Amino acid sequence: MDLVRDSIITGMEKQDKNKIKFGVIGCSRIALKRVLPAMRSSEYVELAMIGSRDLEKAKEVASRFNVNSQGNYEEVLQNRNIDAVYISLPNSLHEEWTIKACEAGKHVICEKPAAISYIAAKRIIETAKKNNVRVLEGLMFHYHPQHLKVKELIEQGVLGDLIKFDGCLGFTMPEESDIAMKKNFEGGSLNSCAVYPISASRMVFNEEPISVFCKLEMDPRSGVDIRANILLEYSEGRMALASSFFGSYFQSTYGVLGTKAHIRMGRAFAVPSDMGTKIFIDSNDKVREIEFPPTDHFKLMLDDFCNEILTSGENDRSYEKNLLAQTRILEAARLSDAERRIVNISEIK
Repeated sequence: MDLVRDSIITGMEKQDKNKIKFGVIGCSRIALKRVLPAMRSSEYVELAMIGSRDLEKAKEVASRFNVNSQGNYEEVLQNRNIDAVYISLPNSLHEEWTIKACEAGKHVICEKPAAISYIAAKRIIETAKKNNVRVLEGLMFHYHPQHLKVKELIEQGVLGDLIKFDGCLGFTMPEESDIAMKKNFEGGSLNSCAVYPISASRMVFNEEPISVFCKLEMDPRSGVDIRANILLEYSEGRMALASSFFGSYFQSTYGVLGTKAHIRMGRAFAVPSDMGTKIFIDSNDKVREIEFPPTDHFKLMLDDFCNEILTSGENDRSYEKNLLAQTRILEAARLSDAERRIVNISEIK
């Protein structure tokens, strides 16, 4: 697990001030609100083209972000000046357009989940390798400094031996028209929210789980899951509970229990770029706070991805390995819910 390292900033300071020319495929809310502004603020990104199925939408977004070129998805991939694409489409379209982008010789950052099945993830990675391009699943929270600090405290032994992880992402019920409530687009809380605490548990334990047990609660009208509780078994009896909810009070947090202390996050996953955060360390009946200034983790993700491309992989980021491992867990979770049993990760092949 090496999505982030303390050397990110150092590496960026040393490299040449080249830029990666990005095209955007899909004008989603997260793209417009978070990712495109981060691209505009990054010194390593040139936002070169906006792609939408609606040409008027593409023109409007291009104008808003001072981009001179726009078109449909295919035209973005046909643009020889584009080095990489950011894909922000419905989950059901991620595999198709990520593979098309790889075949067009473009590096890819794809919104999570990048693939809906383990077989699809393997197809994506095989295509990327064949075309000598990189693919990163956009779990941007890994790049926030607060998570680096959590890893540092664990490595320093502040928590002692790790016992349990407990993470949750939940928010108010989406409107029926929201894409997250569309079964044919692979919506639902598992794909929209649970991916974050699942990934965070892998980061904390620095390994992959042994088995998965998942219980989904389905919405009878839309047919998508609105609640997900996933129990992940790690080595040495360590456990992780990853939960996601539509229709809850907003929660974006995780905690890690050890034999010496407990760490809990104030706001772990969906952190606006203008919001500071805190980590709380409970030990010996005392609570210590560590504060972090506002940070744009989308920008840090983009900078790291560009650095990896510009240095031809000198930092050895395991983007594709992490994408494959994350997708494997999600598939195990779906199988567990469908068959009402514990699924060993080794079953997913």
